[in-house]
Amino acid sequence: MPLAFVTGGTGFLGLNLVEQLAARGWEIVALHRRSSDTRRLGRFPVRLAVGEIGDRKAVEAALPEAADAVFHCAANTTMWSRRFDEQERDNVGGTIAVIGAALARKAKRFVHVSSVAVYGHGNAVVTEASPQVAMDGRGYAGSKLRAERAVKAATRDDGLPGIVVNPSHIVGRYDTHGWARMIEMTVRGKIPGVPPGGGSFCHAAAVAEAMIAAAERGRLGQNYLLGGAEASFLDVFRIIGKLTGKKVPKRAMPAAALKLYARLVTGIAAITGREPRITPDIAALVTSDTHVDSARAKAELGYRSVALEAMLADAHGWMKGEGLLAA
Repeated sequence: MPLAFVTGGTGFLGLNLVEQLAARGWEIVALHRRSSDTRRLGRFPVRLAVGEIGDRKAVEAALPEAADAVFHCAANTTMWSRRFDEQERDNVGGTIAVIGAALARKAKRFVHVSSVAVYGHGNAVVTEASPQVAMDGRGYAGSKLRAERAVKAATRDDGLPGIVVNPSHIVGRYDTHGWARMIEMTVRGKIPGVPPGGGSFCHAAAVAEAMIAAAERGRLGQNYLLGGAEASFLDVFRIIGKLTGKKVPKRAMPAAALKLYARLVTGIAAITGREPRITPDIAALVTSDTHVDSARAKAELGYRSVALEAMLADAHGWMKGEGLLAA
C-alpha cells in the first residue's frame, strides 16, 4: 500500500486529493494546523498529524520515512495586501520547510501545487514553455512563483524528486471560498456584477487525479499545466443561474468600473479591518482572459477535461448537501 503525506488536507483541493487517494487504497498522513477544522477530513481513512508547514521540525516529525509521495497542497490564497507578509511566510517559507523535511525523510516523490498565476494574467494561451512573468513583488502570484522556484532549485541541486502542477481556475466539491462564494452570493441575490474576463476551468477531482499520476509517473523537474473548459465569467454565471434557479446579470461589468469598485471596497476594508471580497489583485485576475494548454498533462498523466456544467453542478450539489446554501 503506497503512503502519501498531504499538506493542506483540510482545504478545497486537499480534500479532493484525499478522497482520490483513499479511493485508490493509499495510506494517508495529513498535516494540519492545530486550529484547523478536521471534520470533513476525518470522513476519510487518514492519520492526522498536527503541525505548521513553516515549522521544519514539526513537518519532519510528522512525515514518515521514505513516503511514496509528498503532496504539498497547503497555500495561503489571500489577495489582500494586509495579509501579504503572512502569505509570504506560508507559501514560500512553508514550502522551503516542507522541501527540507522531504529531503531529510527521503520522500520518493514531491508533488507541488503551484498555479497558472505564475505565468501572469493576460489575454493569451499559456503552455509550459511560456515565460513565467508573474510579478516578483508581494502578493499571491509572486509568492507562488517564489515557492515554485524553491522546488525547482531543490530538484536541480539537492536531489528533491520534485514535480510541479499548475492548475487554472479550480471548481468542484469541498469548495467554500472560491467559486463557491459566487454560487452562495447568487442564491442570496447579492451578485454586484459579473467580471468581464474568463479563462480555463478545471475540475478539482481531475486535478487530484493528475497529481496522483504525477507522483506515479510524472517527469522530475517538469511543470504540468491543468486547464480544461474555456469560458467567460459570464458563461460561468449563466450556468450558476440555471443550477440555482436565480437571476444573474446578462452583461459583464466594464473592466474600469470593476477596478474602481475594488479600490473603493479595499479602502473601506483598511478602516474596518475586514478582508474585502474583491481587491485590486482580484480585479486584475477577473478582468484577464488567460487560457491554458494542457496537452502535456493529457499525454503524460492522462489528465482529463470536464465540462464546465458538470464541475459547477458538483460544487453546487455538494454545497446543498452540506447545508451551505439558503433554502
